[in-house]
Amino acid sequence: MSTIVKGLLVPGIPHPLLAPEQNEGWQKLRDGFEAARQELIECGAELILVYSTMWPSVIGHQIQARAEPEWVHVDDVFHDLGSIPYKFKMDTDFAQTLQECSTERGLHARTVDYHGFPIDTGSVVALKLLNPDNTIPACIVSSNVYADRAESVVFGKAARDAIERHGKKTAIVTVMTLSNRLFTEFIDPADDAIHSPKDEEWNQKLLEFLGQGRLEDVAQLSREVHRQIRVKKVVNFKPMWWMSAVMGQNNNYDGCVHAYAPLYGTGGAVISLTPTPSGFGNKEFDEDDVESFSGDRNVVDSGSKTQLEPEDTLPAEPTVHTSSPTIQTDAAPKPVGSYPHARRVGDLLYLSGVGPRQPKTNDIPGGPIRDENGDPREYDIEAQTKAVIENIRVILEASGSSLDQVVDITAFLVDMDRDFAGYNKVYNETFGSIQPTRTTLAIRALPTPIAVEFKVVALPGG
Repeated sequence: MSTIVKGLLVPGIPHPLLAPEQNEGWQKLRDGFEAARQELIECGAELILVYSTMWPSVIGHQIQARAEPEWVHVDDVFHDLGSIPYKFKMDTDFAQTLQECSTERGLHARTVDYHGFPIDTGSVVALKLLNPDNTIPACIVSSNVYADRAESVVFGKAARDAIERHGKKTAIVTVMTLSNRLFTEFIDPADDAIHSPKDEEWNQKLLEFLGQGRLEDVAQLSREVHRQIRVKKVVNFKPMWWMSAVMGQNNNYDGCVHAYAPLYGTGGAVISLTPTPSGFGNKEFDEDDVESFSGDRNVVDSGSKTQLEPEDTLPAEPTVHTSSPTIQTDAAPKPVGSYPHARRVGDLLYLSGVGPRQPKTNDIPGGPIRDENGDPREYDIEAQTKAVIENIRVILEASGSSLDQVVDITAFLVDMDRDFAGYNKVYNETFGSIQPTRTTLAIRALPTPIAVEFKVVALPGG
């Protein structure tokens, strides 16, 4: 019999914990948490494994391994709601096992064991409401911001490996909202509502599927949701991909929607999934499966000679795929994270941030802004900007487009006062006649020692 005894989806925004009395829907969510807590007790869970979209990591996957992390948390957005003191009990042996299982599947993962290391709001809210007396040891894992579906699935399978190796009855908790579009201005609690009709439409569809126990169908439904909602983000579904992989990638669950309500514009829901041999059965969809991670999204199924869907691979030659339209080309600098050079969504191409680094060598025209010791160096902003535009040209051509199809540019400068004039001069030489919309932002740093980066949106071709 499987050692996974329960799956829970819960919101991490702090209002059900700190201010449920201010809004009827927030109180419903608080009551939903209580119902889920009772299920945890009844199922005999001996470990709670929490995946929170509110704990982002950039380099690999992080795993909380402090035996009794203790601090006073204040949410960085809703700090007016007050402080949340916490002291949790972590299963450090499981954390180490999960790190080892992740490494065995080709992932980069490490444990975190530091006094004062901040635990995210979502994990704090979930554990305070689901396990208030720390009667069940927990483990918290991060959500890598660059992980695509394949890496998320592999990380989920690593968690399943660790659970089976550990042998304890485990409850899986994913901290997320359904729609995740927050209001961008503070509201009166009485005015809380789902941000848009389209968000509500999809929330209801997801509630229907999850209420039927169709977890894997929801995980694979992400493509369609992304095409239809305006916010093109996978944060909604990354925890679904992970959770389904942990729990077995099927629809065999008894689903129960304990509560659903607007939560500062998002769709807050408390949902439980109980494994059952007589659930909804066969999957509606059939995306490719993956077993191990080989880095830079080069994920292969070790049990099959066929490659993954194009979204999860980095082909050596530039290719535009119609079923999963990501673009990668060796003629442009290699990404510094797990993301493609470009992605086509509908009638637009979205380029990842493009800097001046040179393909193959990673040399920076005009010189880096600092040396290997981190000390500032002189550099040529015009040379860097020209190299950025050339890299954009290469990526666009690999995508079947061109510079004259660019419609919007966001430029990032690490030294606005020093570099704006030179950057603007070179920019105008290429884009002055094309006239895309533009925003130029001053930022503190970029991931590599460069002074300028462009984020580009373009039409697919002319």
